[in-house]
Amino acid sequence: MQTELFALPPRDAALGAIECWARETGRAPLLGVDEAGRGPLAGPVVAAAVALPAGPLPSALAALDDSKKLTPAARERLVPVIADFADAVGVGRADADEIDAINILEATRAAMRRAVAIACRRLGAPPAALLVDGHLPLPGYEGEQWPLVKGDGRSHNIAAASVIAKVVRDRMMLTYDRRHPGYDFARHKGYGTRAHRAALARLGPCPIHRRTFRWTAPE
Repeated sequence: MQTELFALPPRDAALGAIECWARETGRAPLLGVDEAGRGPLAGPVVAAAVALPAGPLPSALAALDDSKKLTPAARERLVPVIADFADAVGVGRADADEIDAINILEATRAAMRRAVAIACRRLGAPPAALLVDGHLPLPGYEGEQWPLVKGDGRSHNIAAASVIAKVVRDRMMLTYDRRHPGYDFARHKGYGTRAHRAALARLGPCPIHRRTFRWTAPE
């Protein structure tokens, strides 16, 4: 964990300023962590951890940004580039049953721990610092870490993790759409849209629905 001896990462700075700060303070490699799928009524929560090499990004990653700001096609184009360029990538998930058993916050943390563990094995050592998107640190992580509010718009490593997590989860929801027809998971990815709630009211829950999440049928 960080102490008062460490300089704070820059706030309200441009995307990539965190990485410049890390180089200036001797922190390398960084491992960015983000998740996708905390809010939906169905499907897993997926986390990704990405360690990019220190230094400038290649031109092929010039479009890298918070995954929510990118089109699905742009995210898909970035995934193989991130995978080739990164020093390590890890992906973890928690399915609906686990979310129902331990709640979405703890399931998200479990998915993040799994992603971090995989990425650290691929790095061969713990990172110099863990950058976690959001306002809460990852409990149980023993190294230096920084929770960064809106970190996917401040750190290239977190932005890369956000893209990987989003694409992996979206691909999973396409598979679930074929396994569980009628809910249109391919379109809404499990989020509580009007069409999804109407299908849920008509068909009832399927195995990937989160039974502890509240929802209302559309009028």
